[in-house]
This record gives sequence, C-alpha cells and structure tokens, in this order.
Amino acid sequence: MSGDRFVLDARLAADTRRVASLPLCELLLMNDARYAWLVLVPRRAGMVEIADLADIEQQVLWSEANRAAAALRACAPCDKLNLGALGNIVRQLHVHVVARREGDAAWPGPVWGSGPAQPYEAALLEQLIARLQSTLA
Repeated sequence: MSGDRFVLDARLAADTRRVASLPLCELLLMNDARYAWLVLVPRRAGMVEIADLADIEQQVLWSEANRAAAALRACAPCDKLNLGALGNIVRQLHVHVVARREGDAAWPGPVWGSGPAQPYEAALLEQLIARLQSTLA
C-alpha cells in the first residue's frame, strides 16, 4: 500500500482548509472558529501510525509539528497547546495541534467530539490562513 498515491482523507478535506505544504506534511486549518487548530498530514499513502513512518520521517514530522505550533502560538495566543494523533475516526495518519484557552468551548476537556464545529466567517478564515502562512515563511 505504501506505493499508492497519497490522497487526503475525505473527512479531513471537508473539515479543513489548506495552509501550506511543508517538506513532509500538508498543513491544514480545521474550519472551527471555536479553536485555533492545525492538522499535519504526512503525504505518505497507507500510513496510520507515527511508527509507520521511517525514523527520519518521524523526526521531520515532529520538527514540522513544532514549526506549526510556533506559528499557531504567534497567531492565536493560548494557555496550552494540545498535540494529538488519535486516528480513531479518521485512520489516515495526522497530527492535531490545538491552541487552547482556559474557558474555551471544551475546556478543560478534549476538543474532539465537543459539539458541532462553528465554521469561520470567510474573511476571518482567509486572514488567519494568511497570518499563518506569513509566520511560517
């Protein structure tokens, strides 16, 4: 299966907007205005677990997660950053980077499954993506 072509999971495609292509991962913004929330998806077909990546790719993934976290903190100050690679619903390997604020819609619990997403207004979505892109550059 690793020889297959990379295709972004349909649910991730529907729930996110593209921010950037990093050396290993597609960097996506979850379209939920309740949280500043990035998702990194390695462009490797058939990957489910971080351990499925080669050692060097695991190092690149964590480097890109740190880079995404720094950009997110610069654009959306927070009290805590949550990183997670659950994959119970979307099996395709992906890592969440979520900026959390005390008192946010799910605080102190996890954001996953905490009510329906509230999509960004189009202008705010484009502004946040532009700020993230600028910070990553």
